[in-house]
Amino acid sequence: MPTRSKLNILLAEDNPVNQMTALIILKKLGYRADTANNGHEVLLALEDHPYDLVLMDIQMPEMDGIEATKIIRKRWPQGPKIIVVTAFDPEICRDLCYEVGADDFLNKPVKPEELDAAIERSMGEVFKAVS
Repeated sequence: MPTRSKLNILLAEDNPVNQMTALIILKKLGYRADTANNGHEVLLALEDHPYDLVLMDIQMPEMDGIEATKIIRKRWPQGPKIIVVTAFDPEICRDLCYEVGADDFLNKPVKPEELDAAIERSMGEVFKAVS
């Protein structure tokens, strides 16, 4: 089971500035992550590597985060955990994200403490198992 520093995270974000910002925040929190620029890249990455957690943007080119989440839940029903991170109005899309299989939901811009808390919530059982 992974510890905080060994958690395998995939960041799905097409905006280079948002991607770099998220990577910096994750590093400061003690995590590292690989990146994907769209839903297709997420699926390819998951076929090659057993990620524990996907931080999923909704609005991405080629395949959005909603469609990618649906496919992930069909192909890998036991994981990875998925936290949706979006700038969309939560009143509009939060329920949809949970319906398609997201484990948590964060609104951009994400504060480091909010991201850390969401990761802890999503991965809590994993972290408890190794402590």
